[in-house]
Amino acid sequence: MKRALKIASLIVSMLVAIVLIGFGFVYFKTKSRFNKTYQVNAQSIPVPNDSEAITLGKHVALIKGCDECHGKDFGGNVVIDDPALGFIAGPNLTRGQGGLSTRYASFSDEDYVRAIKHGLNKESKSLKLMPSYEYFPLAQKDLGALIAYLKSLPPVNRQMPDIAVGPMGYVLTHFDKLPLVVAENIDHAGQSPEEVIPQITPVYGKYLAVSCTGCHRANFKGGDGLIPGSPVVPNITATGKLSNWSEKQFINTLRTGVTPEGKKLDPKFMPWKSAKEYTDIEIKSIYVYLKSLTA
Repeated sequence: MKRALKIASLIVSMLVAIVLIGFGFVYFKTKSRFNKTYQVNAQSIPVPNDSEAITLGKHVALIKGCDECHGKDFGGNVVIDDPALGFIAGPNLTRGQGGLSTRYASFSDEDYVRAIKHGLNKESKSLKLMPSYEYFPLAQKDLGALIAYLKSLPPVNRQMPDIAVGPMGYVLTHFDKLPLVVAENIDHAGQSPEEVIPQITPVYGKYLAVSCTGCHRANFKGGDGLIPGSPVVPNITATGKLSNWSEKQFINTLRTGVTPEGKKLDPKFMPWKSAKEYTDIEIKSIYVYLKSLTA
């Protein structure tokens, strides 16, 4: 009996050692990705300060769901708070205490471009979870307007805790199941067009639908949930349920969060509250584009 217990104890100890060695490898490999610096020549983006541009910038911020991570007042918001995954919060983007003015001695227009378009912080390291791969294609006019809006935000005094990645967060990041190292997924040499004209076309729809790729994948056919506990992401091309939806039903789904089948979409996983801010032209363009995806 004692011999059996010793063998069992030895096996358990070996398994624990293997797990610890494996996690150590994952930890240091992922940490090196977090600490990698990127040499990027950020494109010069004109940033206006007139009311029309600020209004456009607010619209861009709403349809892109910036307030989902940074809070309705852009003073910061907790995104993930899980002992296994870690603690991740969208930082305070205002000029209040705990915001840009107190975290940095200066924050230039180029710094905004590097953060939004390239997913890089002031130290040229990747931001965590910031979906810059969805913002990178923004036209100069839209990106400049977005920056103008962020600069116009009223100060909010809120200090957000530092990001802390948990053990499962390291593991999922290592296997590319959690998009924490966002700068890896961006063509930093790409240039933004000056403007994309709002009109009901597949081209304009494709420009807008980039915001959907974070969950529905680059081919818009969805797949497994992005993180443990999240639902399967549906196919939103013409080969999925969208094939049976009319334009009116598609618009109503994004406006109300209820599908034609009567399913209520959980805003935690499907940000329809941001999508409802799209104009009719924008929603119709996205519909036209998604309906064109049949292969």
